[in-house]
Amino acid sequence: MITIINYGSGNIQAIGNIYTRLKIPFKIANCPEDVNGAEKIILPGVGAFDETISMLDKSGFRDVLDKEVLENNVPVLGICVGMQILANGSEEGQLSGLGWINGYVKKIDKELLVQKPKVPHLGWNSLEFSDDLPLYKGVDKEEGFYFLHSYYFECEEESNIMSKTFYGTSFASSVNKNNIYGVQFHPEKSHHNGVKLLQNFAKL
Repeated sequence: MITIINYGSGNIQAIGNIYTRLKIPFKIANCPEDVNGAEKIILPGVGAFDETISMLDKSGFRDVLDKEVLENNVPVLGICVGMQILANGSEEGQLSGLGWINGYVKKIDKELLVQKPKVPHLGWNSLEFSDDLPLYKGVDKEEGFYFLHSYYFECEEESNIMSKTFYGTSFASSVNKNNIYGVQFHPEKSHHNGVKLLQNFAKL
């Protein structure tokens, strides 16, 4: 059973629609009690870092997520800003993140981009990742995924970077530490690759 956290941020219904088509059981957690006993957790997110972490705190989900993810080792997938709040903090705001994966979220520096592409990073882009990663089994590297962001996750540990993407400069497009996964792109907007990734997450 996939549990999608509804704390007021992210494309919850779009993710649910994909699991419906895949005939994979899921539920939408509208209150902290709905998370107890979860087998897999999806943490979506759209918008600014501080706003997102504030919504999560006010929703009451913070404590139960810490318990299920950090104590019970339930696999979790953070999507877009849902990935960024896995970090310790962000240049976009002043609040602390969840701190589940050590790192800091930084703004894409247009001055460092070799080809001077536009910010935000918008549209499809390819990924570089190891072929033996279960989350990316059957995913087309070159087709890639759909991105929409102006900030990126800079990991303290290189080993926590699951994939990299080039957009003028290389950045971590997905991260992983034990049972904790995060993707900067939007699987729910990424057609076949996104469906495959969400299916793979359900099988972890």
